[in-house]
Amino acid sequence: MLMATINRRVLMSGTDYFSDDFAINPYMDSSLAVDRQKANQEHQAIQAAFKDAGIAIETVAAPPDCQDGVYTANWALTRGNMAVMSSLPNKRQAEEPHAKEALENLGFVTVEAPFHFSGQGDALPCGDLVFMGSRYRTDPQMHRFIAETLGYQVIGLQTVPSRLKGVPVVNAVTGWPDSFFYDIDLALSVLTPNLIAWCPEAFVPESQNKIERLPIDKIEVSLEEATKGFACNLVSSGETVIMSAQAPELKKAIEAHGLKTITPAVSELAKGGGYIRCVSLTLDNA
Repeated sequence: MLMATINRRVLMSGTDYFSDDFAINPYMDSSLAVDRQKANQEHQAIQAAFKDAGIAIETVAAPPDCQDGVYTANWALTRGNMAVMSSLPNKRQAEEPHAKEALENLGFVTVEAPFHFSGQGDALPCGDLVFMGSRYRTDPQMHRFIAETLGYQVIGLQTVPSRLKGVPVVNAVTGWPDSFFYDIDLALSVLTPNLIAWCPEAFVPESQNKIERLPIDKIEVSLEEATKGFACNLVSSGETVIMSAQAPELKKAIEAHGLKTITPAVSELAKGGGYIRCVSLTLDNA
C-alpha cells in the first residue's frame, strides 16, 4: 500500500521550565511534583522515535519560565509558508512572542489570531480538511478565519465539557470552560489523509454525526484509552505512528491498517495534560 507522507518536519522546544504549578487543564494537579529530569528523558525518547520514523526536527530553546513551553503544538497552525499564531490562556501568553520569533526565524510569515486559538493542538490538518475544536481553547470564530487565511475546509467540532454535579466546569486558573478534551488532539488524530482515529464518546452528538458522515476511514478509540492512555495524542508520518504505549487496542487497529508503530514511554509529560502530539508542531502542512 502506498502511503501519503505527512508530518515530515516538526518544531520542538525543551523541558527546561516544565511544571504543573498552575493547573490550567483537568489533567494537571499543582500539588504533585514534576520530575523534570524524567520529563526530559521522555522528550528525548520522543525525538528519537521521530527520527526513526524519518521526521526532521527543528529545535528552539524553551521559552524562559513558561511551564507549558514544551508543548509547541499550541504555538501556531502552519500551511505552506504561513503560520497563524495562537492566542493562549493567561498562564501561557508569555510563550507567544517566543513562538512568533521562532517561526519567523524559520521563514514563516506569521499572522496574529484575532480570537482565542490553541494552534495545532486544536486544529488538525487532514489533506485539505482541518478538524478544529471550539468552546474551550479555540473561539468558534477562528474557524472562518482559518478557512480564509490558510484555505482549509474546516470541520468544526466540539468535545464534551467537564461537569460537576451536571454543571459545566470553568477552570479556576484560566477562567475558561474546561474539558478533558480541551484540545481536539486528545480526542482525534490524523493517521493518513484518508484515515483518522477518534473517540466517539469524547464528542457531543452533533459532532459525532459530523465525523461519522465524512467519507474517510475511521478507527474508533475507547474512552479509557483516550483519557488514561492519551491514545489520540500521537504523530503519524503516514507510514509510522509514534503513539502511546498505554493504548494497546488502538495500536493493534493501526497496525491492521498497514502502519508501523513506535511507542515511547511517557508519563511525566502527561502531568501537564500533554503527550506526543503536544510536544511537536508540524511545519510542512501543504
